[in-house]
Amino acid sequence: MLKQAQPWLTDYNLSMALPVVAIVGRPNVGKSSLLNMLAGERISIVDPMAGVTRDRVSAIIEIDDHYFELLDTGGYGIEDHDNLTEHVEQQIRFALSAADLVLFVVDIREEITPLDREVAELLRGISRPVQLVANKADTEQHAHIGGALVALGFGEPICVSALHARGRRTLLETIQQRLGERMTTDAPDPVMKICIVGRRNVGKSTFINSLAGQERVIVSEVPGTTRDAIDVRFELDGRTFVAIDTAGVAKSKRRANNSIEFYGYNRALASIRRADVVLFLIDSTVPISDVDKKLARYVVDEYKPCILVVNKWDLAKGQASSESYGDYLARMLPQISYAPVAFTTALTGRNVQGTIELAQSLFNQARKRVTTGQLNRAIETTLAERQPMATKHGAQPKIYYATQVSVSPPTIVLFVNNPALMKEQYRRFAEKRIRESLPFDEVPVRLVWRARKSIEPGTRRRTKGTGESPVPVDIE
Repeated sequence: MLKQAQPWLTDYNLSMALPVVAIVGRPNVGKSSLLNMLAGERISIVDPMAGVTRDRVSAIIEIDDHYFELLDTGGYGIEDHDNLTEHVEQQIRFALSAADLVLFVVDIREEITPLDREVAELLRGISRPVQLVANKADTEQHAHIGGALVALGFGEPICVSALHARGRRTLLETIQQRLGERMTTDAPDPVMKICIVGRRNVGKSTFINSLAGQERVIVSEVPGTTRDAIDVRFELDGRTFVAIDTAGVAKSKRRANNSIEFYGYNRALASIRRADVVLFLIDSTVPISDVDKKLARYVVDEYKPCILVVNKWDLAKGQASSESYGDYLARMLPQISYAPVAFTTALTGRNVQGTIELAQSLFNQARKRVTTGQLNRAIETTLAERQPMATKHGAQPKIYYATQVSVSPPTIVLFVNNPALMKEQYRRFAEKRIRESLPFDEVPVRLVWRARKSIEPGTRRRTKGTGESPVPVDIE
């Protein structure tokens, strides 16, 4: 249990411009549901089983063009079945020490419990302002009994129903009033979102903590310690980043043992989709598994820049060189062979910062645009090396020209005579050659085949006999 004496409550601050509001309470009072309600989206996992939330899950909340960071914490007093109670409580301590305001959440449908009183005693020993929130006030009748909670010593509660979004505006306005001038109108704009993915126990949380310079997420040998996608903001050389820690992937979504694994798996995939760069952590001490291969395929299918981060390299470098291990990865994960490889020891911080610098390079590559001339010279080189094969009926695919239409990922439209004639094998070849010929050599490129009509709308044709070709004016 947390002690009343609080030597850890120094001005521990995450050096963020945003004020921090921490949600605290015993298990199953609806803390995660409250965070989701205030954020207006499902950020924190909600499950009837006590102890689902272990780490600090955060979200940036906006009200009337003002912003604050909201932290969800694990249930105070939970007896964690993986013996992580002390780790959960340490995360609560960190949240309280960073908070400008604490939301003390109780269940209005139940009488004050001994654990509620312990939380109240804890909060009376800190120097942070506390707002009592009575959750699960699903009807007006529930709201009328909230007065009994005054006995906790924090005044009249604000009655809300996180399930039905009742009282959301009132609570947000109260938070805004109590934070006052500490709220900022500057919305945080991270330079880059970095998603940390991998199977269980590869060192994702240790990597995150090394970046943050503190124990921002729980690290344990227990498989499945991280259950949610945790956003951690950090600064490096004056640049702000968001690192997303994810649950360790153990199996496919279809075979997940319970709802927590199901949500954790889904959150990991959703985190890949919203990331700018994926750090795919691999444990150097164990062989590449089917889980690694499936995860690599998903990263490729989402066209995400990726670094293969070989972690725990201090334990394996005596058995293999970085060159031979890189060759091993190329054989085992050929679909993502373009991804650069970084060798790290997250526990000591070795090459962690260098990996972020490499991620910045990939981020910049994925945002590049090339001229039509550069692109079509790359197409000419590709065609000179290999033409697309004719079908068995003799139909010959033809590529006329190309143009880049988007970035992140670089997206290239190639105009052809018939998209149905273009085979997947040739697409992979063309993608590789185009990537190598242009400044996209370490990031995925998306190719789109599009039919070029014989005479496009808006095409003008020279007078017969001039010998000049049709000139496209506006090709959609």
